[in-house]
Amino acid sequence: MMIEMRVYECAPGRLSALQERFENHTLEFFKKHGIEPIGFWVTLVGGNNHELTYMLKWKDMADRELKWNALQADAEWVAVRTKSEAEKPIVARVTNQFLAPANFFKA
Repeated sequence: MMIEMRVYECAPGRLSALQERFENHTLEFFKKHGIEPIGFWVTLVGGNNHELTYMLKWKDMADRELKWNALQADAEWVAVRTKSEAEKPIVARVTNQFLAPANFFKA
């Protein structure tokens, strides 16, 4: 198992638009492509309160590449994403990390 942690730093005032896109569209595309989210969080206190952090569960990097690339190539998803940013960009920057379970912890 592998976890991907993704942090989306939104343009000022655009966090609500990102949350709306996830709630109304993105989660359905995740389901369509077999992408398994673990959870979603917004930053309350910290460096930037315009952030959405979420985690995805993958079997391995090959599983991630297959499913993530299928999502990115999905014409319907591209259209939804483009339409949601027609007024102005939502995401200023994306960072991600790939995490593996520590060998001493068994959940």
